[in-house]
Amino acid sequence: MTSSRQIEANRRNAQLSTGPVTEEGKKRSRQNAVRHGLTAETVIDALEGAEDYAAFEMAVTADYDAQSAVERELVLRLASVLWRLRRATAIESGLFKIQARHLLEFRQTRRAYQQRQNSSAFDDLTRSYVRLAKLPSYPLDRLSRYEAALWRQACQILFTLQCLGRRRPWERLRPR
Repeated sequence: MTSSRQIEANRRNAQLSTGPVTEEGKKRSRQNAVRHGLTAETVIDALEGAEDYAAFEMAVTADYDAQSAVERELVLRLASVLWRLRRATAIESGLFKIQARHLLEFRQTRRAYQQRQNSSAFDDLTRSYVRLAKLPSYPLDRLSRYEAALWRQACQILFTLQCLGRRRPWERLRPR
């Protein structure tokens, strides 16, 4: 059991603790709430905002009326999966942007741009896709498999929530 002297010493020490003072320390401290590691529901990348994820998670959890710890975990897992699906879409868009830049640079260096003025955006998108598909690391295939696995997880979670009777609040108001 803690003695009264220890409690008093703890209180005095707490008065001296004012948190980080330097900008670097404050910046590091802001990241304390970011989920990370193996026990995290979602790993938030340095390029993503923890506040954005928290707002997204709150929006998803607001759609469900979780009545138990299991239901709450399922809803949190659903938010995590949906977030990662959004990330996959952003990655795919980024891959095509990178390829489009390569295509434009190639055209400029070869002066082929003037000869190909009649090519459409559809043709450029197709060329970018073909280039991505031929890369030795197969990024589109990997991304597609990753996205399919996430969709399967999302469907399983939604099915489980439905089996548990977790309807969205506005659906419970309607007669069946």
